[in-house]
Amino acid sequence: MSDVRLTDRILRHDRRIVAAALFLAVAVAAKFILAGGGTGMSAIGMTAHTGPAGALIAGTPDMISPMHWTPRYALVIFVMWWLMMVAMMVPSAAPTILLYGALNRSRSVAAPLLFAFGYLTIWAAFSVIATASQGMLAALGLISPMFMSLATPWLGAAMLVGAGLYQLTPLRAACLNHCRGPVEALTRHRRTGRAAAFRMGLLHGGFCLGCCWALMALLFVGGVMNIWWIIGITLYVAVEKLVPGGNRLARPMGATLVLAGLSLLLQNFDAG
Repeated sequence: MSDVRLTDRILRHDRRIVAAALFLAVAVAAKFILAGGGTGMSAIGMTAHTGPAGALIAGTPDMISPMHWTPRYALVIFVMWWLMMVAMMVPSAAPTILLYGALNRSRSVAAPLLFAFGYLTIWAAFSVIATASQGMLAALGLISPMFMSLATPWLGAAMLVGAGLYQLTPLRAACLNHCRGPVEALTRHRRTGRAAAFRMGLLHGGFCLGCCWALMALLFVGGVMNIWWIIGITLYVAVEKLVPGGNRLARPMGATLVLAGLSLLLQNFDAG
């Protein structure tokens, strides 16, 4: 009987437990990123060297020689990317995670946590791709190993234009609509069991990935560890997903990114 009462007590406070777990995850991830993510230089130090807009946009390209990655360093970079995704994406995903917990609160407090784990598994997959991309860019001498920003403005301009155009696509709009209104999907695909909670997290994470992957890729432009870019993208994603009418920002943001890319391209074309 005492076990039953303990379970009931836990379920009554499930939202607080899940919210505390999410807050702790974001806090740990943010602390790790500020400490430099195991790369040897703090994020504050990198930001101070690159400036708020990043070395590329500031007009100080940093061409480097190709860099050899060890498996250990690749693992460090993967962990850095994944924890950065935790810090950047969990705040805007937290309402959906708590909503899923509310829909399943009569079952287990583990359900929303498994949903969150499924969500973050999708971003772990993205982090694998980002790590591989960073390693390839480093091997080609196209990215600074110290500041983790692109060393060539041409590639940066292409990424800005590409991200801006993606903002305007129907696929991106559909993914954003899901992230802004997940209730229908959560109820339509509602299943019982822990495996179902994990799968639902994967589903929601997939939509969020489709919505935000191009924005996250812009970290290569401004500096992977540039605090201002991290904060700026995080706030934009949160506003776009959570604020009423936030989806209307997609078109002006897309146009802004395209114009920024073209401007960077013209600046370096004239300089050349």
